[in-house]
Amino acid sequence: MTQLYGHTLTRREIAERAGLLSQFAGVRLMTLGDGVERGIRMLEFRTGTGLRFTVLVDRALDIADCDYKGQAIGWHSPAGFRHPALHEYEGENGLAWARSFSGLLVTCGLDHILGPEETPADNYNYPGKRSVCHSLHGRISTIPARLTGYGETWIGDRCVLWAEGVVQQSAVFGENLHLLRRIEADVGGNEIRIGDRVVNQGFRRTPHMYFYHINIGHPVLDQGSRYLAPIRDVAWAAHAGEAYRRQDVGYHTVPAPQAAFREQVWQHTLAADAAGEQPVALVNDRLGIGLIVVTRRDQLPCLYQWQNFQAGEYVLGIEPSSHHVLGDLAARERGEMIWLEHGEGRDYQARFQILEGAAEIAAAESRISAIARQPVEDFPEPSGRFPTLEGRS
Repeated sequence: MTQLYGHTLTRREIAERAGLLSQFAGVRLMTLGDGVERGIRMLEFRTGTGLRFTVLVDRALDIADCDYKGQAIGWHSPAGFRHPALHEYEGENGLAWARSFSGLLVTCGLDHILGPEETPADNYNYPGKRSVCHSLHGRISTIPARLTGYGETWIGDRCVLWAEGVVQQSAVFGENLHLLRRIEADVGGNEIRIGDRVVNQGFRRTPHMYFYHINIGHPVLDQGSRYLAPIRDVAWAAHAGEAYRRQDVGYHTVPAPQAAFREQVWQHTLAADAAGEQPVALVNDRLGIGLIVVTRRDQLPCLYQWQNFQAGEYVLGIEPSSHHVLGDLAARERGEMIWLEHGEGRDYQARFQILEGAAEIAAAESRISAIARQPVEDFPEPSGRFPTLEGRS
């Protein structure tokens, strides 16, 4: 059964009330036509509850817009949703990625996820390629997908909106990694589900790293908004030391935009519930709205928190990751790099759920605190402990 507009309806009852489901909900393919967005294919999802989000087919099937009942959830940067043909991956000493950075979800990987770094390339067995120069957050987010399907599927009286595609990060004498992505949302629901599988289609042993850059903007992000997570330990902060309290902004409570704010990044070690899930949320109690992100500890065991409260770029990032913030070379040295042989793959799932009203926010907070109580102190001292990541090949 489907909950719509205060009623519980069967598939027949929904069909009786409109000539097409698209009156209430659906998935529609369109092409953007102006400015830096020109030529990007986009899928618009509407669930009928007020949840609307868009998926950029030509940018790795990442999520661009997201709003709920007219209130923005996702972040729009000054860069906009730039067509991938305009992107220069190697530009600006590896930082040109920031010129294509915008939206609720930006996927990072598939063989590199963190800052610019040069790594050995002997695994590719090509004499002319001794190393690989990686730019910020990897290549995948600006690669167009091959759209393999989208639409609405009825399962009894439940209707699932969905899209699927394949994003190929490939090179001669290099990696041949494929991202197979499926995105779902239920008609009558307030949840976005992502199911990813990364597969090595090549015949060379290939490194793999992955994380979700989930970017929440105003009005969910506002002065007084709260960050909720089952934090066992604060492992690292980019601004630790003399600068730790300089901006008077801790990990837990959000300030208003600041003209001279310098970004802060934290790595938290989370506890998981009995099902292995790690929920993290940002909530705005004044408006009674929030977003909770749920991932799995056995897939994405590390979590970064990105704070960019600079005026004009006001955003908070929830960033579940396959690896510590230490980087690519450190992952290799610690024996924590994921190496994929031909045909091997890794699976990742994530759920984004809108929290509406004080009761849903309280229930999410109770769920998180039951797993682990996060530090009360806004400036917990980073421990420098990076637990060994298990299950790497």
